[in-house]
Amino acid sequence: MTLMIQEIQPHWLAVSPYLTILNEQDYDRAVDQLNQLIDEVGTDEMHPMYEFLDTLGTLIHAYEEKHIAIPQAGGAEVLQYLMAEHGLRQSDLPEIGSQGVVSEILNGKRELNVRQIRELAARFHVSPAVFV
Repeated sequence: MTLMIQEIQPHWLAVSPYLTILNEQDYDRAVDQLNQLIDEVGTDEMHPMYEFLDTLGTLIHAYEEKHIAIPQAGGAEVLQYLMAEHGLRQSDLPEIGSQGVVSEILNGKRELNVRQIRELAARFHVSPAVFV
């Protein structure tokens, strides 16, 4: 047995549950743990748990890429979702235009233009690509 294995083995049983995502239950647990880490560590790269937060995020992302299908959505669908999440009405989006313009976009009668996409991305703190 190598020196590295001898040093790690006693700790592996304690650490492995935090680094193993094999099914949806493990995934849910890992996401809860990541949220707790984010609450405590935030973006403080000097925090002693920051590298663990980063590693756990990478493991979660890998599981999602392999096991969770992300449905395709158009700009209007994304906008509807964001409006619902933020409790907004059509009249609450002056950056798009009048309530009538918002209604036309949501009903598929009109597409979002580049200016509207930029302003919505800034408002909701998302990439403009989500509306394309």
